[in-house]
Amino acid sequence: MSDTQAPLPVPPQSLITMTLIVYALFGVAAVVGLASSGFPLIAPLGGLAGIAGIIMAYVKRGEATGTWLASHYRWLIRTFWFSLLWGIIGAIIFVLLALIIIGYAIWVATTIWVLYRLVRGYMLFNESKPVPGM
Repeated sequence: MSDTQAPLPVPPQSLITMTLIVYALFGVAAVVGLASSGFPLIAPLGGLAGIAGIIMAYVKRGEATGTWLASHYRWLIRTFWFSLLWGIIGAIIFVLLALIIIGYAIWVATTIWVLYRLVRGYMLFNESKPVPGM
């Protein structure tokens, strides 16, 4: 038995470009949102660029099925929704429970996590590799 797997089909260049655009939109949303306010956003990808990115990711993920890009779309979509979830949890703790330091710490941790996922995903994308486990 061989340990090698059959190579995944090569996606069209337009889909590769679209995936790069989604990464760029998420990156802009995360970095610009933080830089403009100096304060971690409730949801690091919740700005206009992040919302445009998630819409594009949902629209294009069907085209990526069966290619190495499919894992990147799943990775990006999960990054968006989990950042939103943790942002809302942080907001609830920050506002309703008046635990300002804990809520702020959740936002900072979420922002760092989002930046990590964007960098890691982009590095794999740049090498034309799927995201492991996706």
